Amino acid sequence: MAVLSSLPIQLAWLIPCYGFLGMAISLPWASGWIKRSGPRPAAYLNLLLTLVAVVHGGLILRSVGRLGPQHLQFSWFEVADLHLQISFELSLTTLACLALVTLMSLVTQVFALGYLDKEWSLARFYALLGFFEGAMAGVVLSSNLFISYFLLEMLTLSTYLLVGFWYAQSLVVTAARDAFFTKRVGDVLLLMGVVTLSVYAGSLEFTDLYAWAPGAGLSPLVANLLGLGLIAGPIGKCAQFPMHLWLDEAMEGPNPASILRNSVVVTCGALVLLKLMPLLQISPLAVTVLLIIGTISALGGALVAIAQVDLKRAFSYSTTSYLGLVFIAIALQQPLIALLLLFSHGMAKALMFMSVGSVISTTNCQDLTELGGLAPRMPATTTAFLVAAAGLTGILPLGCFWALALMVQALQDHSPLATGTVLLTHGLTAFNLVRVYRQVFLGPSQPKTRRTPEVGWLMALPMVCLMVIVLSTPWLMMRFGFVSGSIGLSSSSVLAVVITGLLGTLAGFRVELNKTWSRSVQRPLRLLQDLLGQDFYTQQLYQRTIVTWVASLAALTDQFDRQVVSGLVNRLGRASLSSAEALRYGVSGQLQTYVLTIIVAILVLLSTLSWVYR
Repeated sequence: MAVLSSLPIQLAWLIPCYGFLGMAISLPWASGWIKRSGPRPAAYLNLLLTLVAVVHGGLILRSVGRLGPQHLQFSWFEVADLHLQISFELSLTTLACLALVTLMSLVTQVFALGYLDKEWSLARFYALLGFFEGAMAGVVLSSNLFISYFLLEMLTLSTYLLVGFWYAQSLVVTAARDAFFTKRVGDVLLLMGVVTLSVYAGSLEFTDLYAWAPGAGLSPLVANLLGLGLIAGPIGKCAQFPMHLWLDEAMEGPNPASILRNSVVVTCGALVLLKLMPLLQISPLAVTVLLIIGTISALGGALVAIAQVDLKRAFSYSTTSYLGLVFIAIALQQPLIALLLLFSHGMAKALMFMSVGSVISTTNCQDLTELGGLAPRMPATTTAFLVAAAGLTGILPLGCFWALALMVQALQDHSPLATGTVLLTHGLTAFNLVRVYRQVFLGPSQPKTRRTPEVGWLMALPMVCLMVIVLSTPWLMMRFGFVSGSIGLSSSSVLAVVITGLLGTLAGFRVELNKTWSRSVQRPLRLLQDLLGQDFYTQQLYQRTIVTWVASLAALTDQFDRQVVSGLVNRLGRASLSSAEALRYGVSGQLQTYVLTIIVAILVLLSTLSWVYR
């Protein structure tokens, strides 16, 4: 019996391989080698492998619950003094996050069967989803910083490929390129931190790094640069300021990919930062920067979200906002609250994007000014939206209520500014959810929504399943030990969360919404709308500063290459040709002349060498 219990644990390394295997199996259909059966078999095989990953993860969770946390380690490359190992940390926390990744991947793949029903390259999409899933599962289980960095790079590549899935559209290509390069900035800085740690600490195992950090003895300059490099990668992965624009542009990709990107992909980036949290204490500057970035992202993302007229972008900025709260919790040494936020936000946001995808699938529209009156026509989608909205806000007893209330209680005495950020972000999120609900599901029907049917069962079934999971979040949190049954919340923190949520909801119902005018006729309000709708003109600012500087530097180096380098080479070439032309006329064809020339040259060379020697 003990052998049967430990067998799933010993085979835990297979869980990331299931996704990669699904990608490999899908290649014959994605490449067009198999055409007779169509692309559906690739989707079914990926679904089967993801289901196996869910079951395998559940067996490991049951075994770890009985045997305690486990650590697996395998050597995979040894040469000279270089020893690289693959190691996995199997605890209730990592396995809960693994369950989130595999379960969200499973329901998303079922949803994609209905959403991309007529997509000719369905096999390629499922191959990319398998690649996505394998990288995310590896990041969650890894207990080695080098392997985590390697898998984060794979996530960057898969993001590029999924955002650019419809590569025939120029806007999609631009979005994929921007997402890739923005993430690469953070990845390069993180690589610098990884290399620095490997030199100073001598190991990249998280347990060894935790033991090394208290007595590291680094100079303030090295410690601060190291801390800034370590937080740069998660900042890019979690779409935090100033590397947040890629998530908004990534909404050009298929909606099923957006479901994973806004729920579990950003969660993986935050998990790496959570694992690095003990190391950040050697750099007070990095902790301060993390707190500032989290505050700006939380408030800025919530403000920008309320001014968006694109359905998907209204919630992509909300993802940036909630991950900003996670960064605040990590900066203030509150890992349990950060985990609660990641867990509850991930499931609710996945359900939210499923309901959004259902609306887009049936209406072929994601412009809020062209939607309305869908509640009686799409009851399942409407219910999914309401449950997701309740899961994202502080409604007792759903997931985000516990996270927000605990965060307010933990911070209200020590950091009033962070407490105010949490409450204001919560109120703005509630306001945005009500605003979108009114514009999409309430009011009179619009031309594009008058004959809108409910989605088919392939899209409705995963929504219903995920609704049950979101509603069961409190039980799941108690099951994994995130929240205890006897937890004590102060009345002030509960009231603060409830009141801000109610104020945001009432403001969302009271504000005047006019579908005819996307911009106000009142100049002050119109300027504010433009400021928020254009993300505080961040993209224009980048265009006029960083992009302009890089383009100017590129033009300068191009001119230097053309005028100086190429000019010098061309002049030398012309001089060689001229000398060759001159020497050509000195060729007489007489052997004695050639011998005399060689003798004279040898005598001159020997004379010069003897003079140098003396």
